Amino acid sequence: MSSIYYSLYDRLLQRGALAQAFAKVRRAEGAKTPGGDGQTAADFGEHLEEELDRLVYELRTKTYQPQPVRRVTIPKPGGGERNLGIPAVRDRVVQQALLDILQPIFDPAFHPSSYGYRPGRSCQQAVAKATLFIRQYDLTWAVDMDLSKCFDRLDHELIVASIRRRVRDGSILALIRMFLESGVLIEGNWEATEIGSPQGGVISPLISNVYLDAFDQEMKHRGHRIVRYADDILILCRSQSAALHAREVATAILEDELRLTVNAEKTHVVHASQGVKFLGVEIETRWTRIQAKKIAAFKEKVKRITRRTSPVNLEQVIADLNPVLRGFANYFRMANCKGLFTELMSWIRRRLRAKQLALWKKPSRLHRRLRQLGYHVDLPKIRMTRWRSSQSPQANWSMPNAWPRELGLFELTDIETGVLPQAI
Repeated sequence: MSSIYYSLYDRLLQRGALAQAFAKVRRAEGAKTPGGDGQTAADFGEHLEEELDRLVYELRTKTYQPQPVRRVTIPKPGGGERNLGIPAVRDRVVQQALLDILQPIFDPAFHPSSYGYRPGRSCQQAVAKATLFIRQYDLTWAVDMDLSKCFDRLDHELIVASIRRRVRDGSILALIRMFLESGVLIEGNWEATEIGSPQGGVISPLISNVYLDAFDQEMKHRGHRIVRYADDILILCRSQSAALHAREVATAILEDELRLTVNAEKTHVVHASQGVKFLGVEIETRWTRIQAKKIAAFKEKVKRITRRTSPVNLEQVIADLNPVLRGFANYFRMANCKGLFTELMSWIRRRLRAKQLALWKKPSRLHRRLRQLGYHVDLPKIRMTRWRSSQSPQANWSMPNAWPRELGLFELTDIETGVLPQAI
């Protein structure tokens, strides 16, 4: 039987715990983004001793009150918008300290096929588990569940009830409820939050995992194989009829018991021979491919960085390009994409040649480069700003394939592909 915790609030009152929480907030992506009060992590850090003393006092005297979350919207890759909530830095610190207390309590009991927002777990491991089910367990029919605005629809009473199963400390539960009900700032106007946990809040990922674990465990109890990463859910089955039945069961649990909304139009049953889309890849019975939309998004980023009309020098272009290439390669190395990486590098080198030609501006500078390399043949002049010119013999001779690497360009083809971590 799982342990029940009755006294945890005192841990929040330890100044060292809050200081450690702030260190994590400062390292996190988005540390430079202010909440509704306009304060950044750097601003908080300039008066760290005073800020931490104030938080300890407010938490001890129960006068602490979270500030409304600043709401922003960002476009979703598949269309539409996603709401993000940006708490004030002081609230992020308290949430991080609370997360440090609660994560070790809840995480060990989560479903083994839940991977999102958990220490030591990753997207690649989730893909590895789905691949294992499809290729070794012969569960080749998949239900791809789509939840509509999952974070925005979490029921506050169910959240608190889910946490209360393990944590009975009333002060901790009251603090969580305050975070849930602190409201949002939309263009400076306050609005109440009666449902949902803001996506972007430090504590929200754990809340969503605690909330959705009820679904995970019920599916496990009914004998269904699932893989879940946050609100991306796959159910793997041996036959189409089993998959259709699993979809009905899952929909009933999510909508009737957890009060979420399943997007019926985007939830579908598919055989692995057609490719099971999950976390940016398509898992087939023998191969794993990168989804076309992910390739298109990557190429769009490269195009923005390598615009021929930009005056940025090539060294800076490569410096800006390398993190994009490295991130793409290291994430998608789980796919069988060696050939694709080769094609992409050829295209990237051509874009860099086009960029350099535009920077040279005059054919005379190109011809000088060729003479320096030992080419003394008569060559026709080319238009330096045309895309077609980047594939000319002059461009290839003056800037051979080894040239970008010599300038420090990260090579996608150096990464071993088709590599999945061991499924856990």
